[in-house]
Amino acid sequence: MKMAMYGCGNIGRGFIGALFALSGYEVTFIDIADALVDRLRRERRYPLRIVSTGGFEDIEINGVDAVNGKDAERAADLIAETDIMATAVGVKVLKFIAPVIAAGIKKRLASGGKPLNIIICENLMDANIILGGMIKENLSDEECERFDRSVGLVEASIGRMVPVQTPEMQAGDPLRVCTERYGFLPVDRDAFRGGIPEIKNMVPFSPFGFYLKRKLYVHNMGHAVCAYLGGFAGFEYIWAAAGNPDIRLVAQNAMLESAQALGARYQVPVKGIIDHIDDLLLRFSNAALGDTCKRVGADPVRKLSPSDRLVGAASFCLEQGICPAYIAAGAAGAVYQQLRESGKEQGAGNAAAALESVSALRPGDRLREIILKIYEVFLKGGSPADIRRAAELLRAEENRDIV
Repeated sequence: MKMAMYGCGNIGRGFIGALFALSGYEVTFIDIADALVDRLRRERRYPLRIVSTGGFEDIEINGVDAVNGKDAERAADLIAETDIMATAVGVKVLKFIAPVIAAGIKKRLASGGKPLNIIICENLMDANIILGGMIKENLSDEECERFDRSVGLVEASIGRMVPVQTPEMQAGDPLRVCTERYGFLPVDRDAFRGGIPEIKNMVPFSPFGFYLKRKLYVHNMGHAVCAYLGGFAGFEYIWAAAGNPDIRLVAQNAMLESAQALGARYQVPVKGIIDHIDDLLLRFSNAALGDTCKRVGADPVRKLSPSDRLVGAASFCLEQGICPAYIAAGAAGAVYQQLRESGKEQGAGNAAAALESVSALRPGDRLREIILKIYEVFLKGGSPADIRRAAELLRAEENRDIV
């Protein structure tokens, strides 16, 4: 069985490609990083290192190959002949690989190839719709009809944390990828065409909207809260931020707000989500990953967008009748960082303007007022304890209003 892995970066090698290789697939990576592609083609293996505060374990991933994505014809040939494929290239790169995927699908359709499932491993809501639209722009009407019948665009929830690889992590081997042990891959059961393959640690689930929101509104959101509060408090690393009792409590309560909303929306037991939150807090504290507040908190504009991890999670909570006071603390931290990075004055007026332009929160929106109340603590240079107390007070006020 053959697998084409578009992207041989941290997630491509550190998670998805490794799962398929360990499941018996011949994995061929597609990437435009010349040196990395050449080395993979030459060595046909790479080391995967599972790291924790207690040490590490090395796993050899063998029998792999690579194709340079700059050779679009060869990449399309690979896609035309593969049994299954996946993408892990980053949201902004999808538009560049869509024409190559389309070319491969054209060849596949012309030769009467069997159905193809594409597992989309990107941090993007509605990734199947977005990538599908990009691919179809390069297909004829007839090919689009056949595409819908024979190509499965399978959304995935990427929970494994793979930090930026430092020379120390690579330990003399540029192909080495260090990652945490967590390795489950939830995927959309209903999206497959022609059957569901058996892949190590792959968990088909329906309705998949639950898993997508759990990843974005619990995992990614809690991670972002640690990053923005940690960065504001002067912490360099996520593990250090998560070790601060006040930041940890804000992040934990923010994730619990989302857990309540998910339980109400999807009618799933909240206990399972709470267990997941406890596990996430332990994983955030993994110092061996060396993950930084700067990396996790990068691109605050995207993370403050209406459907992303902060404002999206908070809005989702409000829809379920839950006050997102602790999520709002993370959003306030993101606004503070966004204004600082843009070089603008960090006053309340600019914060309100940012929430309107970036998050589509206008005067009178309840969430806007909640975020701005906590933002005042950031303006005053408050400590993590001050931010936690502000969220506690907001939650108490909301509860009194409900009563």
